[in-house]
Amino acid sequence: MGGRSRVAAQLLAGQGFKNIYNLAGGIKAFEGAAAIGSQDLGLALFAGRESGAEALLVAFGLETGLKDFYASQEAAAENPDVRALFGKLGGIEIKHQERIVAEYNRLTGKSAVAKDLEALTSGSAMEGGLTTEEYMQLFNPDLESVVDIAAIAMSIEGQALDLYMRAATASNDPEGSQMLMQMADEEKNHLALLGDLVDNINR
Repeated sequence: MGGRSRVAAQLLAGQGFKNIYNLAGGIKAFEGAAAIGSQDLGLALFAGRESGAEALLVAFGLETGLKDFYASQEAAAENPDVRALFGKLGGIEIKHQERIVAEYNRLTGKSAVAKDLEALTSGSAMEGGLTTEEYMQLFNPDLESVVDIAAIAMSIEGQALDLYMRAATASNDPEGSQMLMQMADEEKNHLALLGDLVDNINR
């Protein structure tokens, strides 16, 4: 199965992922997208913003942080393969933002566009509740290595999946909880897309 191997990543296994990629050599021999940190990591972002529309705004802001990170790295990359990968990763986040905007408009009856939601969100956190600097310090990836980039992207998406699920459980608003679980499902789809990218890298 190419670069696939079974690893001990209970979070993803519990969500239906039977095989997680083991990217040999990437960010210190990455062994799967298991979540890190305490049980309350990132939950403060959702405190007092637990309705469906408010939860979507938080999610949009997190997607913006990651999209902007990928865009900055795409512009700075010297390796054309790395530049192309950052472009693909940024494109995934843009598509997710478009779905968040559509869902936000459905819930609120508004006709907002991405820039409208950008004006309502701010902060330095990326998906998963960590800042860019915290992710870089934690993993210390080689940002000119396609394998390292794919590995950290999978870790970030795994972290985001975990955060949305914890926030959904903590929410007191049924609609907000439903929206957060929907965001978690989106992260599963992102991990599947990243798996396809890894397949192409390993060929």
